[in-house]
Amino acid sequence: MTIINDSIVRRALIQTLPLFEMMRMRAATTARRHPTFGFASESRDSAVRWVNLFTHTHRKLGPDDREVVSPNNDTVYSNAWLDLSQGPVVIDSPDMGDRYWTLGLLDAWTNPFAYVGRRTTGNRRQKTLVHGPRWRDGNLPEGVSQVIAAPGDDVWLIGRVLVDDSAGDVDTVRALQNQLRLSRLDGSDAAFRIDTGLDGSNAQTPSAELYLETLKAALLRNPPPAGETLTWPPDVRTVQTLLPGIFEELRKQNQPRQLGAGWALPMEVRTSWGSDYLTRARVARNLIGALGIEEAMYPTAEVDVHGLELNGSKRYELRFPPGNGPQVGAFWSLTMYRRSDCLFVANPIGRYSIGDRTRGLRHEADGSLVIRLQATDPGPDHNWLPAPDGEAFYVVLRLYQPKSVHLESRYNYPGLQPLD
Repeated sequence: MTIINDSIVRRALIQTLPLFEMMRMRAATTARRHPTFGFASESRDSAVRWVNLFTHTHRKLGPDDREVVSPNNDTVYSNAWLDLSQGPVVIDSPDMGDRYWTLGLLDAWTNPFAYVGRRTTGNRRQKTLVHGPRWRDGNLPEGVSQVIAAPGDDVWLIGRVLVDDSAGDVDTVRALQNQLRLSRLDGSDAAFRIDTGLDGSNAQTPSAELYLETLKAALLRNPPPAGETLTWPPDVRTVQTLLPGIFEELRKQNQPRQLGAGWALPMEVRTSWGSDYLTRARVARNLIGALGIEEAMYPTAEVDVHGLELNGSKRYELRFPPGNGPQVGAFWSLTMYRRSDCLFVANPIGRYSIGDRTRGLRHEADGSLVIRLQATDPGPDHNWLPAPDGEAFYVVLRLYQPKSVHLESRYNYPGLQPLD
């Protein structure tokens, strides 16, 4: 069926853009090398990769890391793409003690539909079976404690594990990450090779031919979410005409929900984006991989309490009154980013975030928590988050397992007060 009406094509492209971006991320983040079986392809230019295989970042990111914008400074990452077309996959995770950790499962349409981890399944050693829509067997391997039904064959598994600043904790977490394993029902290694068909490093607007070819394969494996009607395929010439404008529009579009006092929430999803296709596409283009707000919220401030741009040429104070600090089930942190490149700010004390786990955090006599944001050291009597000297910046208040006062928009966020 050929679509002629431009408005229908536009709707279809906005609707399917998250699926294309997920396929691009699969090409970019799946493993090239298996620890036992070697490289998926001998050619470095090949799009062949390993699926059902964990890759890990074993250290917290710093100012020299430039691959990821607005990274967190609290956790390390574990990453895997599940391919369920050949049957279920079992996730084996170790005992995590009392530390925060999560494995978020996103379907191919960017819906964060399930979790394994501290908030949902606890910290004990556990086995989780994940299956696709065609699995009907029902026989479970011994020790499986939970079963997750995925809506399609492709699932992005994004893991975060908390790392403390204490000596040796990075090594402890590395050992925990290395115990994460993906297997078949019989216990064998689940990994196998696929041709992703894309250059994952190319984030530019794709050609109409590549877009349609990628979507043709992806839709067979990942049909639209339940209740979603998609008019497809469109005419290739109309796609070529509309696609560049849509990609550029989504790159520039900003639709955060205002929280007051200069704070905004860039994205707000729980388990599904529902029929809000435009926001789903915007997030897929700019913030892909977002987990649901019940797991983590990221209020962001680019302006002070008066609505003026934050800049390191000035000094600011963020004051949480007694008993009115962030309300979380896990922990919270305030992270500083330079606005020009959305990266950490190098500074003399090597501090890129500050929060309830920061050593030596000082409270006022009345119990208030006051954080100074400025380029110069305010002295030992202050909680200092260094800002870039003379440059614009923004901060993200990361709330891990936010409590209902945040989820229900009842929290009064204090604004950043300029001191100059």
